[in-house]
Amino acid sequence: MTPKEQIDALIAGLTDWRGKTLADIRQAILEADPEITEDWKYMGSPVWSRDGAIAVGNAHKDKVKLTFSQGASLADPAGLFNNGFNGNVWRAIDIAEGEAVDLDALMDLVRAAIAFNQEKLRGRAGAKRAKK
Repeated sequence: MTPKEQIDALIAGLTDWRGKTLADIRQAILEADPEITEDWKYMGSPVWSRDGAIAVGNAHKDKVKLTFSQGASLADPAGLFNNGFNGNVWRAIDIAEGEAVDLDALMDLVRAAIAFNQEKLRGRAGAKRAKK
């Protein structure tokens, strides 16, 4: 199966609120930028990337978790992040049953993650040129 098919199957298998929540999050992420790719990693998790990892989605028993790989480096003006503040790299959005996510703010956060990844790549390219 392709990563898209695996994510489709995961969502279809979640017949409660978690399936709808993960589907809505996925749609918002993919709408944020047409060049985002989907992968299936970490023993069965959807991963969205563009110029590096953006976020990993997981459905847990009591929540859907969306973990941003470089979340600590991203501005979060809408205050979506609600987990992972003790670390210095990732941040997460934990969504419990009945909670709504501001999908427009989520798309802005995804775009910020892409910009961060692209800036990091430009920095590496500049460092490689300086070594030559």
